[in-house]
Order: sequence, then structure tokens, then C-alpha cells
Amino acid sequence: MKNIIIVRHAKSSWEFNLTDHERPLNDRGFRDADLVSKHLITDRLRPDLILSSDANRAKTTASIFIKNLNFESIKTKLVHDLYDFTGGNLLEVIKNCDDSVHNLMIFGHNHAITGFVNTYGDIFVNNVPTCGVVIIECDVSKWKNLVKGKTTKTLFPKHLKKK
Repeated sequence: MKNIIIVRHAKSSWEFNLTDHERPLNDRGFRDADLVSKHLITDRLRPDLILSSDANRAKTTASIFIKNLNFESIKTKLVHDLYDFTGGNLLEVIKNCDDSVHNLMIFGHNHAITGFVNTYGDIFVNNVPTCGVVIIECDVSKWKNLVKGKTTKTLFPKHLKKK
């Protein structure tokens, strides 16, 4: 059994004249990452490996989750191929994971994230929002044999905010 915890980076800022890769989180992004990650504490998640796009907004989102979930001891890698918007690289990164990894956490970008969860999960999500989390359980023993699985959780910032 393989589990994928996939997180779209939190809301980024367009305030500064930076390349897309360097864009930071905005205030809402920091608040949402804090809110969502703290809510996940009750799920008792324990990834074996954390992979993040090396884009500033993704790695900052990952660092907030890692700190709040006390994942500092978990192996974490920045992977440039996760700076992917179409999904081809995302899928390749997942399929090339070591099979000793059973619980994989990934921080990345749309449209790759939404495409992935709709292809490999069993619940259609029109758009995974910024800082959205989707957990998918796949009944395979090898990542290279990844097949459609069961979506076991969707958690979006709007689910946690009072109206």
C-alpha cells in the first residue's frame, strides 16, 4: 500500500518584481499554511519522505508544514522537477520513488496537482486551491506500478475558516 499526501503551495505574492520561481508567499499564504498544517496534527500523518518543488513558495509552504507537524527528522528533498505545471514531471518523480517509501508527501504546483488527484484519486476535484491537501491511498507495492486509488482526505483552507 502506498499513500500520497499532496499539497499545493500556499497563496503567493505578486507584489515584487521577481521571477515566478522566486515568488514568496503572501500574508494569506502564511496564514493558510499555518492553519491547514496545524489542523493536520490530529491525522497523525507520518511521511517516510517529503519532496518539494524548489520554487520559493512551495519550499516555504513545506517548511511551515514540517515545523508545525514536527517532521524535522523526516528526510526532505527539494526537487526541481516538481516545479511542474502539467503533471508529467510530477508523475515521474512519484514513480521513481524508492519502494521502501510507503507514505510520500509532496509540495507542488497546479495544474499538475489537480490533474494528478483527478487521475489517481477517486473523488473529482474541480481545482485544488492554494494550500489544499489531498491524500490518496493506492493499492500497489511499487511506485512504478501506480494505479488509481482511493481519495481518503481533502482539506482546503476554506473548510477551516469561519464564514
